[in-house]
Amino acid sequence: MRVAIIIAYNGASYLGSQIQTETNNTIFGQLEHILSKINIKFRVVASGRTDKGVHATGQVCHIDIPEYWDDLVKFKRVLNSMLPNTIKVKKVKKVDYNFHARYGAKKRVYRYIIKEDFSNPFEDQFITFIEDVNIKKLQNNIKLFIGEHNFTQFMKTGSDTTSNTRIIYKAFAYRYKGYIILNFEANGFLRTQIRLMVGSLFQLDSRQIKEQLKCTNTHKIKPAPSNGLYLAKIKY
Repeated sequence: MRVAIIIAYNGASYLGSQIQTETNNTIFGQLEHILSKINIKFRVVASGRTDKGVHATGQVCHIDIPEYWDDLVKFKRVLNSMLPNTIKVKKVKKVDYNFHARYGAKKRVYRYIIKEDFSNPFEDQFITFIEDVNIKKLQNNIKLFIGEHNFTQFMKTGSDTTSNTRIIYKAFAYRYKGYIILNFEANGFLRTQIRLMVGSLFQLDSRQIKEQLKCTNTHKIKPAPSNGLYLAKIKY
């Protein structure tokens, strides 16, 4: 039986989401470790990877489980009772065997959260603090990413990809209850792409961003910190 699992996690103490051979201190390393304890040995397939320190409110994965786990409410309860409190299963649902968490995903939605204030110990793991944000400039420049672009200059070197072209369907910024939320929706993202896009919004002007997107000039960008980034939703 194939199931889709929607999970949320605090990625602050993990080395990213992807399974690594040398450690299980990753999101899906932890999940597979717990599954092995209840005698489920199948590989977890995720919709995509998140970097070290990045969080999620709507990550999706699929796994094949034995038919005797037909009570998915109980299955969810068992997983949550065994997983660390930094990882929580939000939903488990039966899907068709042709469902694929990664290849079936049509759109991916990420949010980046900023607070225009000094950092504090209660939010520092979850929010990027930036003083004196020019919200109008931010709202104007973030729209430059909308459309189909070659994001070669917005990706981490060493990325394993056959194409650096991605389509950004939505990119906008807004204030919400004392926070500034940056929203990105695309058919996919390259490694560290969002953090580099966010970094460019605070380090480059509109002309420089356009040059980066057209690959006509190169401007050095420091990626925005990982702690403000959230994988919010996967659309199928």
